[in-house]
Formats: sequence, C-alpha cells, structure tokens
Amino acid sequence: MTAPSLARAAGLVLGAVVDAVLADPRRGHPVAGFGALAAALERRGYADRRGAGVRHVAVLVGGAVALGAAADRVAHGFVGRTVVTAAATWVVLGGTSLAREGAALAAELDRGDLGAARARLPGLCGRDPAALDAGGIARAGTESMAENTSDAVVAPLLWGAVAGVPGLLGYRAVNTLDAMVGHRSPRYLRFGWAAARLDDVANLLPARVCALLTAGVAPLVGGSPRAALRAWRRDAAAHPSPNAGPVEAAAAGALGVTLGGRTVYAHGTEDRPRLGDGPPPGPADLRRAARLSRWVGAAATGLAAAVALTRAR
Repeated sequence: MTAPSLARAAGLVLGAVVDAVLADPRRGHPVAGFGALAAALERRGYADRRGAGVRHVAVLVGGAVALGAAADRVAHGFVGRTVVTAAATWVVLGGTSLAREGAALAAELDRGDLGAARARLPGLCGRDPAALDAGGIARAGTESMAENTSDAVVAPLLWGAVAGVPGLLGYRAVNTLDAMVGHRSPRYLRFGWAAARLDDVANLLPARVCALLTAGVAPLVGGSPRAALRAWRRDAAAHPSPNAGPVEAAAAGALGVTLGGRTVYAHGTEDRPRLGDGPPPGPADLRRAARLSRWVGAAATGLAAAVALTRAR
C-alpha cells in the first residue's frame, strides 16, 4: 500500500469530518465562484446549438480537472497530500448543509409557516414554491434530499476515491454545470445537452451505490432495507431521470412514503411516476430524510476510504 493512497483515504475522511463540523463556507464558496465564471463564459459563448454547449462543458470541466491535477502535483508527502485532498473534499461536499436545510424546512412546516418554507425551498430544489402547499413542499424537500445526497455526497466521495483531487473537482464542475444549464427549458434544450448527458454518465454508478447505502442504513431511521430495495427494483425505471429514479425510489421505500406526482418547474410541469408505498411525506418524514442523508453520507465516507485503499493494493 502506497503513501499517496493512504493520504487520499485520510484526506477524504478528514474532508468529510470538516464538512460535518463546519458545513459549507458561508462566504466565498469556491463552487459559487465556479458558477459565476461559468455564467460569464455562457454570456460570451452561448449559442442555441449542441456544439456550443460541448465547448462550454469541455473548457470548464477540463479546467477544473487540470486545477485538481496541478494541486496533486504540488502536494508533497503524506501530510501535504492529505491536506490538499481534505480541502478539496470539503469544498465539493454539501451533505451537512443539505441535511440542515431539510431539517429547517421540516421545522417551518411544523410551525405552519408556509411563507418561510416557500422561501427556503429554492435552496434545496428548482421547483416553483408558489405552486406548492405544505404537502407539496414536504414532498419536494424529501425528493430533493434523496437526489442531492447522491449528487452532493456519495458521487463526489466515490470520484475522489478513484481519481483523487482531479476527480473531486471535475465531478463538482460537471454537476454544477448540469444544475445551471442541463434542464429542458427552451434556452438550454440544445446548449445544455452536453452538461446533462455528462452528468448522467458521471452519476450512473454513484446513484446506484447511494440507493444500496440507503437500503443498508434504513433501519437507523425506522425503515426497512427490504422495502427500499423493493421500491427501487419496482419503481425506479419509470422515473425520467436514470439516476434520480433509483435514489428517490430507495428513499421512498426506506421512509415508508410515496413520492412522485405533479411537479412544477420554471420551464414547465412534469407528471412524475409513483415511487414507494404509503402516505405522502409530511414534516416528520422530511426530518427522517435529513437523518437518512447523514447516515448515507457517513457510510459513503467509509466506502470511499476503503475504495481508495483497495485500489492501492
């Protein structure tokens, strides 16, 4: 086993611990800076063509990977490599902030403060909060918790385990661009095609690992692994997203609720398939979803460290 592999594993764990303690930086978040850069480049290079979108993604993702490779090269020794990996891991993870937002949203719904809940929801997902009542907000928050646990926790940790700092930064660039331009609005239908398809590929394996971990930790939130696996197997394929389907279905089964239904976005309305069995989620279920997200993140951290060490062997 080599020192770089030990440093990678240690850095992933340390970065996850820092995220658990400090959450996201409140000011000057590097991902926000990347988003501002991406928006500036989009203003200069946008065209309603797939080719323009491919160039946009190639420049930004390639730049993030190159920055990660440069950081790897300048880090020396076990301590240096560990610190650089931990810093990159902290930057790209969003698990603690995600769980806190979900719990805060549940508290607002418990108080009956629908205005505050609607104001908070855009921090979790891109749906139109004005079109949602309390039940719709609880469902949107629960679905978003499941999907973002994969995107903001499991996937970056796994990419960091197999590709180090370039994998961490490159994955976060891909996922950020998908959130910015990868949706089905008229403006981005062609320009955002490359970002959406690359994000699908980057999350193909992590989403299924996340679904497995969700089933595994289900008893810690009063759920059933068997119900989670059954909902995944039965319902995930009907979801329009190849990666959101498995994680949302597994979460629905683990929580014993039904997800899916009419979903209103800024670019239009979609009718999502039914996922899971049981009643629609309420504030208590949303709070359980936040705890489930934390447990999945802890399990993913251990798995990522193990993968990093196993690859070295």
